[in-house]
Amino acid sequence: MAEGWRFIAVRALPEEVLDWEVPLTLSSNPRRDLSGPGSMNGAIEPEYSRLLGPDGRPIIEEWGTKLFLEVDGALRWGGIVTKTSFDGPKAMVQCEGFSAYAHGIPYESHMLSGPLITPKDPYAGKDKNHDGWVDGKKGKQKVPPPPKPYGGPRIDAFVAFRNIWNHIQSRPYGNIGLTIDDGYLGDLLGAADGSDPWELAWWNHPDCGQALDQLAQSIPFDWIETHAWTGTGNQIDSRIRLGRPRLGRKRDDLRFADGENIAAIAKPEGMGDEYANEVMVLGKGEGRKMWRFQVHRYEAGRLRRVVTVADKSLKTAATMRARGMQELNARTGSIQIPAIQLINHPNARFGAWQLGDDIRVQVHVPWYGDIDLWHRIVSEEISTDGGTCVLNLRRSDSFVY
Repeated sequence: MAEGWRFIAVRALPEEVLDWEVPLTLSSNPRRDLSGPGSMNGAIEPEYSRLLGPDGRPIIEEWGTKLFLEVDGALRWGGIVTKTSFDGPKAMVQCEGFSAYAHGIPYESHMLSGPLITPKDPYAGKDKNHDGWVDGKKGKQKVPPPPKPYGGPRIDAFVAFRNIWNHIQSRPYGNIGLTIDDGYLGDLLGAADGSDPWELAWWNHPDCGQALDQLAQSIPFDWIETHAWTGTGNQIDSRIRLGRPRLGRKRDDLRFADGENIAAIAKPEGMGDEYANEVMVLGKGEGRKMWRFQVHRYEAGRLRRVVTVADKSLKTAATMRARGMQELNARTGSIQIPAIQLINHPNARFGAWQLGDDIRVQVHVPWYGDIDLWHRIVSEEISTDGGTCVLNLRRSDSFVY
């Protein structure tokens, strides 16, 4: 393990430091994911008597221990122990980021955004002879048309995301200690006219983790977990940062090049199942009245591949075309670099980037020649020797916001 590294064990409930120097040997690099929990796996060998607490409970306990990686005084990874296994004196430990806790937790409340509200008709039943006039009125009074239905209150996507996490952490023994960013995204859930409300209801037995993932993917927006020392004591601030609508930025100030700071690249690959040269966009309306718009970019010699995008908020030909072209641009790339291994170099010092950044990757690829493409950092793996770092990437133009 690299010098300056240590693993810190913290009891989940109540939060208290159990061990400042857990003798963990990593079996995989600690990994942080964009809009995902990340993971860290390792082993402890031989058996250490100090890894039993004074209450007789193991310090390393499934769903009872938080484990943090500190590098040179800064917390670089944090998560919860989710699985342990034992082989004689050897203990294998699997950890996932805090956000993994949401998966498997049922949503036990009700949240509704953009309901269709039909006002009560004050004249209902007051024209029993169906002659178009109000019964029992002196003179003649025509029955007015019934009030039109309308869309009810709508919830901002970030508010819904926070509400789900607040629900999770408000349940008994459910406070994992995550703070969720404040603020609003500006995207309201459900259609404004009430035609397509967004709902999360306990009677549909939704999974909180799946609901959070679907929110982030359907809008879309980014989020990441961060952990940092706070205050003057040994307190840790664990939080989820939200992107508006994305995290990261285009990094013209960093350079990633073959033969300079890129030590190795993963095998380049095409778009595969994500490739499409035609997009069908479905907008407002239902059934035969649903709005439909199609854009394409066919290439000689390549078969037609179609992807369908449904978005009830699209109500004009211009917005549907723009959405279709965004998706088309994201799916017609020819090659991408899945991952690069970096050395610490003046071109881009370790820690100079963040998850979600767009970086320019310049490499030579057999069969394609020199490649110069912008890619987005979707995960980061810290090497156990401290000398290299792996960035997992996706083409920048494959993201639609």
